[in-house]
Amino acid sequence: MIENFFGTVAFITSVIGLFPQIYKAIKTQSIHDVSMLMLINFLICSVSWIIYGAYSSSLYVEASNILGMVSCMLLMGIKYFYDKRHVKP
Repeated sequence: MIENFFGTVAFITSVIGLFPQIYKAIKTQSIHDVSMLMLINFLICSVSWIIYGAYSSSLYVEASNILGMVSCMLLMGIKYFYDKRHVKP
C-alpha cells in the first residue's frame, strides 16, 4: 500500500516537473535562459530510467519517465524554435 502511494507521488511529480517551464517558454516566447545541456542530461536520464523500469517491470518508473521524456523533447523543440528565431545576424 505504501509502495503504491509513493509510486503515485513520484509519478505525478515527475510528470509535472517540466510543465511550468514549458508554460513560461510558450507564454514569454523566450527560453534562452534554459540550458540545452540540462535538457540533454534530463533526456538521457529519462531514457535510462525507462530502460531500468522495463527491466525491473516497474510501470511507475516507465510511465513517468516516458511522459518526462516527451515533456523534455517538447521543451527542447521549443528551445530550438525560439533560439533559432531570435538569432541575430
